[in-house]
Amino acid sequence: MSRAFVFPGQGAQTIGMGRALAETYPAARAVFDEVDAALGEKLSALIWEGEAEALTLTANAQPALMATSIAALRALEAEGIAVTSAAFVAGHSLGEYSALCAAGSLTVADTARLLRLRGLAMQSAVPVGVGAMAALLGLDFATAAEVAAEAAQGDVCQAANDNDPAQVVVSGHKAAVERAVEIAKTRGAKRAVILPVSAPFHCALMQPAADAMAAALADVAIAAPVVPLVANVRAEAVSDPDLIRALLVEQVTGSVRWRESVAWMAAQGVTEFWEIGAGKALSGMVKRIAKDAATRAVGTPEDVLAAKG
Repeated sequence: MSRAFVFPGQGAQTIGMGRALAETYPAARAVFDEVDAALGEKLSALIWEGEAEALTLTANAQPALMATSIAALRALEAEGIAVTSAAFVAGHSLGEYSALCAAGSLTVADTARLLRLRGLAMQSAVPVGVGAMAALLGLDFATAAEVAAEAAQGDVCQAANDNDPAQVVVSGHKAAVERAVEIAKTRGAKRAVILPVSAPFHCALMQPAADAMAAALADVAIAAPVVPLVANVRAEAVSDPDLIRALLVEQVTGSVRWRESVAWMAAQGVTEFWEIGAGKALSGMVKRIAKDAATRAVGTPEDVLAAKG
């Protein structure tokens, strides 16, 4: 039975996440302490006792979700389940950084600082109100990409997240994304909704953020992962540090090819997907992509003990 560890992206954050892990496992607590030290602030206090609105800010949500994922991984390790028990690691958007940290490519401190910078850079790349994202439900990727192209009309509108066979997120200029919502309804979408996000991620409008990440990543040590990473923009396994560095830059403006990534892992014989960290959104997507695969969410001490069997 082959397993993959997958790491959630933005939207999975909740106040209180990871707190029980930190209270139960000293190694999990140490992760939050390390992230606090790396950022020079008590992000852990915001995660556990703060306002949801503040946690949702991209610059906070990204390192917070990573900290929670790595804390869950450290708890698993404390129970004898190592990352090397997985055949692959993968993460959804920012989750790719969590996956690389889990696989030893990046240190916790470097990952926290990179994600803080990534959040700030993505937020500032486009003035508030200029961009938008929308989920098109019930359309396959090819149709959603056609809708985005038709809606662009000189603006940016791209298929940003290929999440599962019936959920594609488009991203770009607000007017173009609004056009895409209307066009999608005429093309058979079950629903098409504007998402409550602060910026249009994973499209060409994010180029200033990609440039910022290229500069930041150039100065960070990246080791070969102990478990291959299935990269968002490639939807196949990579292990070369220089390639990983380039793909992390490309990922800022490129599509998150999650459906293809999960299908690729399933084709390599992965039968179990463990979602490490907050929430269960990826588990739902996996079930719609690889219908025969088993899923497990690991975000609490109870989940850790259940995983131990």
